[in-house]
Amino acid sequence: MYKVFTAVGVLASAALLSAAYASTASATVSGDGGNRIGVIKSSGVAAAYAKEGSLTAPWTTEFSGVKQITLSGNRIGIVSTNGYAWVKEGSLSAPWTLESTGVKQIALSGNRIGVVRANGDAWVKEGALDAPWTVEHSKVSELELSGKRIGIVANGTAYVKEGTLSAPWTTVNSSVIQLTLSGNRIGVLQSNHVASVKEGTLSAPWTTEGRSVIQLELSGNRIGILQSNYVASVKDGTLSAPWTRESSNVIQIALSGNRIAILTTEDKAWVKQGALSATWIFQNNQVLQIALS
Repeated sequence: MYKVFTAVGVLASAALLSAAYASTASATVSGDGGNRIGVIKSSGVAAAYAKEGSLTAPWTTEFSGVKQITLSGNRIGIVSTNGYAWVKEGSLSAPWTLESTGVKQIALSGNRIGVVRANGDAWVKEGALDAPWTVEHSKVSELELSGKRIGIVANGTAYVKEGTLSAPWTTVNSSVIQLTLSGNRIGVLQSNHVASVKEGTLSAPWTTEGRSVIQLELSGNRIGILQSNYVASVKDGTLSAPWTRESSNVIQIALSGNRIAILTTEDKAWVKQGALSATWIFQNNQVLQIALS
C-alpha cells in the first residue's frame, strides 16, 4: 500500500521533524507484510536506499536527490527533488521508469500507482508501469492506495472509493489532516489530533484510537500511533485491543505485517520483527524517512 510518509504533512508541525519532510506531501510509509525496507539518508544530497530479506541484509543504493520513497511488493517508487516520479519493478537493481513530472506525492499498492501533482490533481493507473492514467480528483493534499481502495484528502475532507478507478467517492470524515488505508480498515487523523479507525464497509462506524496523535499507521491487524510527546505505540488485533508502548524519542513510525519501524530524534532508523515486544535492530543513521513494503 502506499504508506510514503502518511504523516509527513502532519509531522511537519513537530519541532523535531526534518526539514526534508516539510516539503513533501503526506505519503505512505507502511506496507502489507513485505520484506523490503527503504530509507532516505541525508549525507550531502538526500539519497534513497533499499534492502530485501532479513533485517540485517545489505543496502542497495536506489536513487540520488530524493524527497519520498514508497514500497509495495516488488515495486519501488520515488519522488525526486525536481518533482519527477519514478517506479521500478522487480529486483532492487531493476531499471527505473519515469511515471510523471511535477509530482509532490507518489503511492503504490499492488499493480496500482498513484500520484498527486503540484497543482493538486490526483491520478491513478492500474496494470503495467506504462499504463494510462485516470484522473481521480482535484485539490488533493494526500492520496492513499490499498488493494481496490483509493483514498484522498481534499480541502480537509477524506473520501474513499472501492472497486474500479472510476468508482464513485464516499465521504468518510471531515477536518482530516492524515488518511491511511489497509485492507478493510480506514484511519483518519483529524485537525484536533484525534485518531480514529473503522473496519469493514466504507460506512462503518469509527472507533477513537488515540488523542494528541501526530501520525497514524495501519497494516493488517496492527495500528500504530505517534503522539506529540514522541512516544510510539502499537496495538495488534481488534480496534479496541490494548496499546503496547514501543519507543520514545520517535519522529516517524511505519508498520508492515509483523514488522515495526521507527525513526528517532537522532535520525537513526530501527526495525523489529515478530511480537510487539521483539528486540529492535539498528538499520541506518542520518535517516530522513523510513518505509516498509
